[in-house]
Amino acid sequence: MTGGIKLSKEKDIVLDIHERPSGIKWIGLSLQHMFSMFGSTVIVPLLVGLSPSIALFASGIGTLLHILITKGKIPAYMGSSFAFITPMLALMKTTGISGVQQGVIAVGVVYLIVAMLVWMLGTNWIDKLLPPIVVGPTVVVIGLSLAGAAAKDAMMTASGHYSLTYFMIALATLFLAVFFNMKLKGFLGMIPVLLAIICGYLIAMACGLVDLHAIASAPWFKVPDFQFLGTEKGFHFDWKAILIMAPIAFVTMTEHMGHLMVLGELTHRNFFKDPGLNRTLAGDGAASLMAGLIGGPAVTSYGENIGVMAITKVYSVYVIVGAAIFAMIFAFVNKLNVLIMQMPLPVIGGISFLLFGTIASSGIKVMVDDHLDMNKKRNLMIASVVLVIGVGNAYLQLGNFQFTGVALATVIGIVLNLILPDEDGDKVSPEK
Repeated sequence: MTGGIKLSKEKDIVLDIHERPSGIKWIGLSLQHMFSMFGSTVIVPLLVGLSPSIALFASGIGTLLHILITKGKIPAYMGSSFAFITPMLALMKTTGISGVQQGVIAVGVVYLIVAMLVWMLGTNWIDKLLPPIVVGPTVVVIGLSLAGAAAKDAMMTASGHYSLTYFMIALATLFLAVFFNMKLKGFLGMIPVLLAIICGYLIAMACGLVDLHAIASAPWFKVPDFQFLGTEKGFHFDWKAILIMAPIAFVTMTEHMGHLMVLGELTHRNFFKDPGLNRTLAGDGAASLMAGLIGGPAVTSYGENIGVMAITKVYSVYVIVGAAIFAMIFAFVNKLNVLIMQMPLPVIGGISFLLFGTIASSGIKVMVDDHLDMNKKRNLMIASVVLVIGVGNAYLQLGNFQFTGVALATVIGIVLNLILPDEDGDKVSPEK
């Protein structure tokens, strides 16, 4: 289907993966995705000391590479990964950007190697490792593990103090997003997140939270200062940087599979089989490899964009392609870049309440749709452990390597699913 907006065959899908909107609708839907990922994508390089413009460009070109490698079958947006912030900070103080680039490239290479192994060994093992009793709670964790960050953005100033003004702006943004989603019809009903962000931005501007002088004084266009590998001080192979960064790729792979689970449930597809986990991993790897070559941070699929799709029921890969192209263009349009970088934290926090909560709700839907019996001790044990470890962000620290909450919860859920017996008579005794 092209040229318009209408319900697809699935009653809960507005635009399916290969359906293309037309004209202004396409532009609006793509901008909505770009705005949703923009804040998080530029925060990572700002914290580490890399160029936000390069990170934005890397996210766009990485997304296009991912879509190309996965044969246009997965509507996933690739943004800056938070998992590598700590090692990148350490490397910037010692090896400089060259070490960071080698580490990011190493992450991409690890993904490509694992993708090749998956291609050789097949994917039948995935159904055994990731049944609904593991998938459901894991998806809930992916959403709820981000709740703390959303609440902090909504309430706290940059100096770490609680602000009632911030929280009121966050709530206004949230309620507007809910109102727009529930009440608006047609095309406007498909961009409630974008509309809420714009309204929240204007409210924050009225409250004096936007630096208008910085926007006005910024030049319109500026070429990003691309840092091609080896051009800073010549190329020197750095094993330390590689060994610090590369192992974390296995953590983000677990999160990658979690995002595939969510997208699969939303779109009624099994992406582990088509286009295959080997292609999705290769897509992630190629995106990080490209980011490292031009001086950007490692990238990964983004929960914010999955949340947008869950709310709007628009899963068109064409919309994601449009968002990627806009991101690459915005990397050169400096004034617009500064405008969006001025995005107030309470606006991001308010919209994140809805986006991250929608992801968590998708996990509950997985368990409900599969009719999982939570009176069975086995199911109760697995779900309980995954939820508390993941939401509590319990982590395993081994030297400089940290296995974070979502990844640890997923692995423990998989292990429990494999070792606990599955007996029909295994029920939780009712209270008397």
